Amino acid sequence: MSTPTSTAPDTGARSPEAAGIITDARQRIDDLDGRIIGLVQERMAVSAVIQHERVTSGGRRVNLAREMEILTHYSDQLGKPGTALAMTLLELSRGQI
Repeated sequence: MSTPTSTAPDTGARSPEAAGIITDARQRIDDLDGRIIGLVQERMAVSAVIQHERVTSGGRRVNLAREMEILTHYSDQLGKPGTALAMTLLELSRGQI
């Protein structure tokens, strides 16, 4: 028994129309990922400024109450995976502890 051949193996689609839609959607995802990475890098830079100002003024580098607010916000908006995403963003934004 032979296996049907996909019309576009790189997309997994079985029709040219579906392959075109998938290719276009993947390009949009790639563009969004680029923007998300840029925003994460911007967030990291802003966080570094906040940490620097906090430490030079005699405060602690990390504000745990603020981090809990962020975790709650992401969890409320995205559910349990949002908490994991927020933890990753916080880890990236803290820099080296």
